[in-house]
Amino acid sequence: MSARHALGCLVIGISLFSALYAASSDPRPFRVYRSLEAYDNVELPADFAEKTEWVFARLMYPQHPFARFARHWRWGGALDWHEGGTSWTQDYPRADRHFSQALRRLTRLNVRSVEQPVNPDDGDDIYNWPWLCAGEMGDWKLTNAQAKKIREYLLRGGFLMLDDFWGTEEWNRFEESMRLIFPDRPIVEIDDSDQIFHVVYDLSERYQIPGEWALARGATYRNDGSIPHWRGIYDDSGRLMVAMTFDNDVGDSWEWADDSGYPERYSALGIRLGVNYVIYSLSH
Repeated sequence: MSARHALGCLVIGISLFSALYAASSDPRPFRVYRSLEAYDNVELPADFAEKTEWVFARLMYPQHPFARFARHWRWGGALDWHEGGTSWTQDYPRADRHFSQALRRLTRLNVRSVEQPVNPDDGDDIYNWPWLCAGEMGDWKLTNAQAKKIREYLLRGGFLMLDDFWGTEEWNRFEESMRLIFPDRPIVEIDDSDQIFHVVYDLSERYQIPGEWALARGATYRNDGSIPHWRGIYDDSGRLMVAMTFDNDVGDSWEWADDSGYPERYSALGIRLGVNYVIYSLSH
C-alpha cells in the first residue's frame, strides 16, 4: 500500500468513525463474559485499558432454539446469552486477542489489545464500533428490533464479518436472521477481483480454513460444507457491508495461531483475510 493510499484510507476511516459516532452514546466499558470454550482465565494484557483508534468488536446475539450448541444451555439449566457461555462466545476471547495482536504487528493501526463485546440492545452503543465480527452463525436468532438496529448500523457505514457456519442446515438457520436485517438485498459470492481481497494482501488464491476441531478428527469441514464460500451483501454504492466466510473457520485460525499443532498455512490465510477486511472497512 502506498503512503498516499494509506493516508487516504486513514482520512476515510476517521470520517467513517465520525459519522457512526455522531449519533451514538458514550461507549460501554470493557467487560469480560463467560466463554463457551472455558477461556475464562485468559490473562488480561497489561495495556487492556489503553485508548486506541481501533477495537475488535464482537457481536453478542441470542441463541437459536435449534442451535448446534443448544445442549450447553438446555442441560443443567438455561444460560442467559446476555451473560455469555452461549454460541456468540465461541473462540472468545482468544481469537479476538490473537488477531488484535497480529493487526498491531502487520499494520500501523493503533489497536486495543482486548476485544469489545457489543450487545445490539444497548441503546446506540453499536454505533461506537465501526467493525463487528461474529462467529457460529448457524446459531444466531435475532429479534426484529436487533435486526433493525444492525441494518441501520450497516447502512450508516458499519462493517460486519460473519464466520464459522457450515452446510445447508446451518446456512438456513443463519438466513432466518440475515433476512430480517436485509430482506431485499441479495447475498452474493464476492468476486475475486473485489478490493477486499487485494487492499493489503493479494488473496486471489484462497482455500478452505478448517477449525481445530475438524483437523482433530482428520477432516476440514462438517455437515455438507466441503466447498468454501466468500459471500457478502453490498450497499447501494457498491460497498461491501457484510462479509461471510461460509464453510470456513477463520476464528479458529486466529484462536490457534500460537499452537504448533495447528497448521501455519491456515492461520496465515486467516490473519491476512482479517487484515484485508479491517483495512477495507476503514477505506470504503
